[in-house]
Amino acid sequence: MKTVKQLLDTKGSLVLSVSPTATVFEALGIMAEKQVGALLVMHGNHLVGIFSERDYARGIALKGKTSRDTSVADIMTPEARLITVTPERTVDDCINLMSDKRIRHLPVLDNGKVVGVLSIGDLVKAIIEHQQFLIQQLESYIRT
Repeated sequence: MKTVKQLLDTKGSLVLSVSPTATVFEALGIMAEKQVGALLVMHGNHLVGIFSERDYARGIALKGKTSRDTSVADIMTPEARLITVTPERTVDDCINLMSDKRIRHLPVLDNGKVVGVLSIGDLVKAIIEHQQFLIQQLESYIRT
């Protein structure tokens, strides 16, 4: 099974982020433009949280706040509650972690520095590719 590093080498390590002082409306605009479900919240080079569609639904819509008047910092998942992984972890480790913790996005840190983000979709795709490879190998073995 692939490691996170191998997956990021294939997928790319583009990290979309927003400042904690940005408004939720600004963050939603970036998410819509880039067609992503979450943004890392960065203060300079330091990861301070993650802002997701789920944070919006629970922090704005359900609490009667407005996205134009609320900062990302007010409703993001803060650093203290973030689940992160290192590049050495395997895809299996990550999918199990995301399933257990009921999260959809996983920041990747190497010595405290953000090097990428994995979504549940990235991991499912990698698992399907691995299973297709194994099936091809088994079919080839059976034919010979």
